Amino acid sequence: MKILAIMILTFTLASAKVYYSKVEPYEIREISSNVLGLVLFIDEDMIGKKLGTKAYIEIDDELDIAELGFIKDKLEHLQDVVKVNEEVLLNLENSLQRKRENYKRIEDLKFKSTVEKDREFHELISSENLYLNTQKEILNLKVQIADLKLRQARLLRDVKDKNLKHEGFVLYDILVKSGQVVNISTPLAKVADISKAKLSIYLDETDVADAKEKTVYIDGQKTDYKISRLLKIADAKNISKYLAQIIIDSPKLFSKLATIELKDK
Repeated sequence: MKILAIMILTFTLASAKVYYSKVEPYEIREISSNVLGLVLFIDEDMIGKKLGTKAYIEIDDELDIAELGFIKDKLEHLQDVVKVNEEVLLNLENSLQRKRENYKRIEDLKFKSTVEKDREFHELISSENLYLNTQKEILNLKVQIADLKLRQARLLRDVKDKNLKHEGFVLYDILVKSGQVVNISTPLAKVADISKAKLSIYLDETDVADAKEKTVYIDGQKTDYKISRLLKIADAKNISKYLAQIIIDSPKLFSKLATIELKDK
């Protein structure tokens, strides 16, 4: 009986399914343009290398930079005008307070004529209107400042998006040429995250249930890796197969073919 059990176990291990997978970067991103402009520079020498702080694609941002300078100056002027108006408003408030007090004093005096009282009243109303108009002007100026700051933020983002960097990623491919005019959504480049790698295999329905509990063998070697991702929805291309991915340490060389076995502990 023991011999039979050993034979069954040996047959099970020997007949474990073998999967083949290409060692791929953890992520490959296709970078599309967020802006409209002329491509001034591409650094094709960086293809296959890890990107740093230097831009590998530059799109013309001359007008954006110029507009940012004008906006900066205009914001400073508007903020100065707001400060002046706020000081004027404070003076108007003090003056208005006195006119209100003066009008209250004469309002019930019988020796003051109606004409005099009406004149004081109209002066009070004029002062109040001037005060309110100054408040309104300050609010309008603040709206202009807010609009300019929004425009400034958009331009800063555009300038950033026109100088592609993606520090820490490897430049996988460049999809545009110098001198090309790009629109929003034009594909520009592909970059890869090689800090880790992934192996993708497709499991049969019968293998899905306990797949995450299996021991992973790669190229015949037992590993501590486990299935990291398992889709329980059948793949669109590999009908009746379920995608499983194993995240592994970054290898020295990507794209090589690896054999994978899933065995019981």
